[in-house]
Amino acid sequence: MDFERARFNMVEQQIRPWDVLDQDVLDLLFVVKREDFVPPAYRAMAFTDMEVPLVVDGVRTGEAMFHPRVEARLLQALAVKKHEHVLEVGTGSGYMAALLAHRARHVVTCEIHPGLAAFGRANLERAGVRNVVAEQRDGSRPPAGDKQFDVVVLSGSVPFVPDAFLRCLSMGGRLVAIVGEAPVMEAQLVTRTGENGFAAVDLFETSARTLSGFPARERFRF
Repeated sequence: MDFERARFNMVEQQIRPWDVLDQDVLDLLFVVKREDFVPPAYRAMAFTDMEVPLVVDGVRTGEAMFHPRVEARLLQALAVKKHEHVLEVGTGSGYMAALLAHRARHVVTCEIHPGLAAFGRANLERAGVRNVVAEQRDGSRPPAGDKQFDVVVLSGSVPFVPDAFLRCLSMGGRLVAIVGEAPVMEAQLVTRTGENGFAAVDLFETSARTLSGFPARERFRF
């Protein structure tokens, strides 16, 4: 299979037409090799417009990688800068963490599924991504303490964004999440504008697998 031709077609036929026009993001998709993060049995499907199932050692985890266009749109909306610290919930294959790491100073990513945590960590190490810490833990709560992040990525869907994740944003920090219930959910970008101020923007409609452990009630109100 000609991976470079498939990658080019993915960018030009799926991602650019979906309003991903940030050239830095488009260029990054050629740097971070998506085929190196998908399960071996699905490597030929790395560039297709679909969620790639995450099967680890023959075991179906029930999780999947985002559509490539969704990954690119979220990355574009976040506009991650080189000095920023990032928290990701839902490591999965490690691909989104790798994309974030190429734009950020440091990334902490966590995964509740032990097999997936090991898979994602191995992919990141093999790809030579050194500024990521991959943790196997329940990510439905932010790390303990007063640690704040410039960027938070919930790599899956949640019924709503819990207050604790908004509070762990630094001033001017951004969070992206896919919010709602199937079949239609909304990708949202939330920016911290003040001590108690947050601004939310709806980015696009989509659907994604639900992140484990997140509460189903008590919405945070802006």
